[in-house]
Amino acid sequence: MLRNLFSKGPRTAETEPSLAGSEPAESRAYTVGWLLKTEDASIIWDTPKPVRTESQSSDPRSVGQCPSVLDFDRRHFVINCPIDVHLRLNLTPGGMDITNVLADKSPIRADALQRWIVFQPRHEWRHPQRPVLQMLTSYVFVSDDPVYINQYPPILHYTPDRPGIQIDGRFPIDIWPRALMWAFEWHDTAKDLILRRGEPLFYVRFEGPDPAAPVRLIAAKKTPELESHMASITGVSEIVGQTYSLFKNARERRPAKLLFPKE
Repeated sequence: MLRNLFSKGPRTAETEPSLAGSEPAESRAYTVGWLLKTEDASIIWDTPKPVRTESQSSDPRSVGQCPSVLDFDRRHFVINCPIDVHLRLNLTPGGMDITNVLADKSPIRADALQRWIVFQPRHEWRHPQRPVLQMLTSYVFVSDDPVYINQYPPILHYTPDRPGIQIDGRFPIDIWPRALMWAFEWHDTAKDLILRRGEPLFYVRFEGPDPAAPVRLIAAKKTPELESHMASITGVSEIVGQTYSLFKNARERRPAKLLFPKE
């Protein structure tokens, strides 16, 4: 028999819907460690921190107080740019001319800049008129939980001096802890590329099987086991075209524990 949903009659245990299990259990946090691959000049790399968007409004209805916005922001961690860069590009039929606009005023020496910023060969570009350059960072992220790292452009910061798009990716840091690369596809070659030390270079975000689980980011210790595992995957992209095919081997040969907090 259908019952009137708006009936004000007495409710009994037979007619009252059960609320058991309606409250979701609190998700266990995933622990992610970060470290620097090399100690050389490591002082220039800032500690990754959660994104915190400033809001001048304390109104609980404002976008700056929205719980979903705040949750989205805090799940992204900022990687700041370690150097000042101002490049100008001129594509030619036979190649390209690259100008360091800062020249003698640049805080980084020309030979060092060439080691920091590397352009891919033209035949490896996705588009023949869109050069691709890379900056190798020293950041390594690792976890003993089944966690993927996602690399994003700094979408919550205004970056008008980047005439192109960041090339992003994702991979499992529990079996594939490697140094991150910043890659950029230069679309509007009539405009200069300007990067400033201390400004967001890119974001990282972590995902596991439970999308509601928070992430706890800690400083990780570089143990012999971690260094050995990192060495086993270093340089494989120059030998094997599809590195994802190596994930099975990496998982089987992974030590039982890779993440140890830094003392």
